[in-house]
Amino acid sequence: MNEREKNILAAAERVFSRFGVKRASMSDVAEEAGISRQTLYKAFRSKDDILRTHIHAYTDNAIAEIEAGLAKTEGLGPRIDLILEKMVVAGFDMVRASPNAQDVIDGVNEAAKAELEITARRFQAVIVEILAPYADALNASGIPPEVLAEFVQQSARAAKGYARDRKHLLRQLHTIRQLCLLAAGP
Repeated sequence: MNEREKNILAAAERVFSRFGVKRASMSDVAEEAGISRQTLYKAFRSKDDILRTHIHAYTDNAIAEIEAGLAKTEGLGPRIDLILEKMVVAGFDMVRASPNAQDVIDGVNEAAKAELEITARRFQAVIVEILAPYADALNASGIPPEVLAEFVQQSARAAKGYARDRKHLLRQLHTIRQLCLLAAGP
């Protein structure tokens, strides 16, 4: 991604936060980015294209941060904490900081949902990787790492969607963490 595209995505994030995804326009994004609409349309075909690219870039960044953190983190509990922080809490905080949080959430349309499913699979792969050393214990308990990874990712995503507030979200994520530790054994 070039600098212009990064600038446009940063501008779009500010616009989506301010107006919500549905009410934001390509003109709003172009103005915020300090470029013409023509220049914006050369980089991104539509608001959906911007939204999909933003989700993809956000995921790339989160996974890079997770991988860097995993290199310095030992133990299943702290590794799960790291993943949940980058995969769930950071996005929750970003959306909740928006004055139009519900509009941002509601603006995730079918095109963006497809990108979110790709994101989910990418996060599941990272979770499988950290569960791999515990595969024997997990398989013995009837929960293969791939199944537990899917459960963790989907449960964390559901917790983010239904959390009343940050404290409630963290309590739900702590429960997911503890279930992983119990399943993985001593």
